[in-house]
Amino acid sequence: MNYRHAFHAGNHADVLKHLVLARVLAHLRLKDKPFRALDAFAGLGIYDLTADEASRTGEWRDGWGRMDEPFAPDVEALLAPYREAVAAVQARYGATAYPGSPAMIREALRPGDKGVFVELHPEDAATLHARYERDGRTKVLSLDGWTAVNAQIPPPERRGLVLIDPPYEVPGEIDRLGSHLARAVAKWPTGIFLAWYPIKDAAAIDRMVRDLDAALPRPALRLDLLIDRPDDPTRLCGSGLIVVNPPWRLAEEALLFLPALAQRLARGEFGGFRCDSLGRES
Repeated sequence: MNYRHAFHAGNHADVLKHLVLARVLAHLRLKDKPFRALDAFAGLGIYDLTADEASRTGEWRDGWGRMDEPFAPDVEALLAPYREAVAAVQARYGATAYPGSPAMIREALRPGDKGVFVELHPEDAATLHARYERDGRTKVLSLDGWTAVNAQIPPPERRGLVLIDPPYEVPGEIDRLGSHLARAVAKWPTGIFLAWYPIKDAAAIDRMVRDLDAALPRPALRLDLLIDRPDDPTRLCGSGLIVVNPPWRLAEEALLFLPALAQRLARGEFGGFRCDSLGRES
């Protein structure tokens, strides 16, 4: 209940998470059939990078703040849905606005699609309600995210995604992520799941991934972006995503954008990435 994403909005972890989210949403939009996107730990939806929280940490400067210079054309083509979503939000909320995952999802919704945003923090949930209550395509739930993942799937649309990015304030959250994700996939085997994690305790993440690899009945990817050496467990040296039922070209795309991001967002001389296949059908 103490975590506030406003302090970290637009940082390197957001860049990775929102880029991959935008790629998955673009894939879902390729078919006419409607989809549902469930954001289990939604936050505020929109962040002002000049506000006190973001200014106090300045984390966005080493994330979204480094994305102004264009990448190579093939990488820019993959970044296009992400950049377009940010531009659309800034056109409405101002040049210093940065979209959280609910806003990224909202920008991708078509008539008939549905976005469900879940937030437990009372103030943030109230902000989400005020921001999205007039949009018939979106619904805000004041609920624990882990409870929502179980209660809200499978959706009526049968197509869609679930984004799981808890604050990791409680010990054991990495292991919890793996076990909850495995149960959720068993309940909705055809859904696309994006599960985000911070890279601090590399051993805990490797253990979670090994257990998940053995348990998953579906194909998955592990996408890690390192912006510093992973040898100091007190520092956030990167972040990663488990993507279950990834779009068919996402691994190929990741091998283009991950090294580009690792080079651009590295703190010093070290930047790294990994793109590993997981699951029974990997």
